[in-house]
Amino acid sequence: MTQNSANTLSVARQAFEYFTHGLATGKWEAFLDMLTEDFTFWFPMGKFHGLNTGKDRATEFFEYVSASFKPGLKLTSLDRITSNETTVVFEFRDEGLLLGQPYKNRVAISFDVRGDKICSYREYFGSDGKSY
Repeated sequence: MTQNSANTLSVARQAFEYFTHGLATGKWEAFLDMLTEDFTFWFPMGKFHGLNTGKDRATEFFEYVSASFKPGLKLTSLDRITSNETTVVFEFRDEGLLLGQPYKNRVAISFDVRGDKICSYREYFGSDGKSY
């Protein structure tokens, strides 16, 4: 592993710790502080579907996540971490209540790292809930 890869992984792991804390508690400040000013994120559905740009939009998104998943989402397993020079992917499972209904999710999120900040985030998911 190169020094740059080790830094990328270290920064992403810290961001992931803050990210999962935000999911569980609704307190996103530490995670948001790790984002670059030109931060972009991609989300697969809903009012944030597609590419979104800026920390203000990210703040709006994560507040929306917390409002939808009261009292919070709990990480139940971290299944895999994959990384290269600039990107780290975390595959995990979480559960909680979505708008008051039981919810289980299997997620992959990708952080792009620039220096000691996260400059991009992408999320992919599929429900671990019952089939309809």
